Amino acid sequence: MEGQNQNMKILCLHGFRTSGKFLQKQISKWDPSLFLHHFQMDFPDGLFSAGGKSDIEGIFPPPYFEWFQFNKEFTEYTNLEECISHLCQYITHNGPFHGLLGFSQGATLGALLLGYKAQGKVLKEHPPFKMFVSISGSKFREPSICEVAYKDKINVKSVHFIGAKDWLKLPSEDLATAFHDPLIIRHPQGHTVPRLVFLSAASASEGTTPLLPNHAAII
Repeated sequence: MEGQNQNMKILCLHGFRTSGKFLQKQISKWDPSLFLHHFQMDFPDGLFSAGGKSDIEGIFPPPYFEWFQFNKEFTEYTNLEECISHLCQYITHNGPFHGLLGFSQGATLGALLLGYKAQGKVLKEHPPFKMFVSISGSKFREPSICEVAYKDKINVKSVHFIGAKDWLKLPSEDLATAFHDPLIIRHPQGHTVPRLVFLSAASASEGTTPLLPNHAAII
């Protein structure tokens, strides 16, 4: 089974004005035996160069990228369709992918792709995705997007990392409701990829339970 998992690809989508290499570093906080050793992780860079200052300047070297642009209210988006088209081509040419993982803007975008695929709008020839890992993700807010992407519960096994001090805590919880029987993993930190050692888990439909020791089995 382990050999089979190692042939399964996970597409990992980084956050706003960061990079694939930075997300790879963020994920390196996790015990490799729990996740990283079980799958092939693909960390592409966003379609567009960062159009402004990055929050990780001085922490991690450039270049920095963004998947699309948006207004302050996150209700208007620029280059989103180009981004979706680009990712669909990337998935088609480099897949098939077993699942998606994303942080912040990457998680928001990953959930959108899953919702669009469920409604037959994109990736019609790609096999169904089996899993989704969202770290500080959120929903899009534009009604015409929501009416399609979140029309029905997304029937993909999903894990949602939500930080107690994250400014996207409530939007992350809202995103989890778009999925069928999501697993919510809470941590005490902010807008970051947490260390799994600090986590507790709760199903959206059940009470709080201890995090299972075998995280790979959860994912």
